[in-house]
Formats: sequence, C-alpha cells, structure tokens
Amino acid sequence: MKKAKTYKSEAFAAIHETAAGMYDAGVIDKQTMRSFDHSCLTLIHDFTPEQIRALREREEVSQSVFARYLNVSKDYVSKWERGEKKPAGPSLKLLSLVEKHGLEAIA
Repeated sequence: MKKAKTYKSEAFAAIHETAAGMYDAGVIDKQTMRSFDHSCLTLIHDFTPEQIRALREREEVSQSVFARYLNVSKDYVSKWERGEKKPAGPSLKLLSLVEKHGLEAIA
C-alpha cells in the first residue's frame, strides 16, 4: 500500500508527480528525485512542548478536541505539552499540517 503524500500546494503536487513519473521512467536520478521530495512535500519538524500548547491555543480547542483531531488520546496531548513524551510519525506530520494550514486541513 502506497503512503499518501502531503504537498505544500496543488502546484507542488503536480510538479512532484511529474518528477516521480520521470524517475520511474529513468529520466532523472535518485538524487534529483530527493531534491524534488524536499522542495515539494510538507516538511515535518520536532515540536517543543510550548509550540504544541501554542498551536492548540491558536486553534482555540481543548486538549480533548485537539487529541481527537490528531487521533491520539487526551493524555498524549497532555504529556506532549508537559514534555514527558514527544510526538512521532503520523502525529508529527499532522502537527505540521495544523501549524501550516490550521485544523481545517485535517478535519
């Protein structure tokens, strides 16, 4: 099963899909494809507890509601905000999308 990609915009999606087709056809090399990946895909980064809290407060939702959007438990959000745990994998991707586009992007 192929993993869904999240692009910075529709234009970047079209550019990346074209480059992927060229890569599959052998027209461009792996290094060039990595460059397209870096340029077109939504980047993820680590979030500090303060950034997570600020992001949730910016969206004006409770920990419970925020957790529901991110498909995690309220306890996880609480632990992230206290620095006891760090988000990883899909949660980081969702947080990056919320940071850039708001909760509407993942609703």
